[in-house]
Amino acid sequence: MDPLDRIDDAAAAAAFRRLVRHLRHRSDAQNVDLMGLAGFCRNCLSDWIGEAAGMEKDAAREAIYGMTYAEWKDRHQQVATAEQLARMKDSVARNAA
Repeated sequence: MDPLDRIDDAAAAAAFRRLVRHLRHRSDAQNVDLMGLAGFCRNCLSDWIGEAAGMEKDAAREAIYGMTYAEWKDRHQQVATAEQLARMKDSVARNAA
C-alpha cells in the first residue's frame, strides 16, 4: 500500500487547504513557473478538485483562487516570457511519461 493512502482523509484535506491558501498568498509564484518546475499549477488543482467534487470549472477555479479567475489574472498574472513558456512545455511533456 502506498503510504499516501494511509493518510487520514481529514488530514489530507487540511494539508490540501493549506497548500491552496499558501498559493493564494504567494501570488508572485506565477502559474507558468509552477508548470515549468512541477508540471502543475493552480488551474490543474482547480481541474482536479472540480473533477473530484463534480464542480463546474468556474466554481472550482474560484475555490482555488479565492476569487474569480478573471479577477486573479487581472491582479496577479504577468506576461509569460519565451523562456518560461519553453520550460513549461518541457515540463508538461514529462507529465505524459
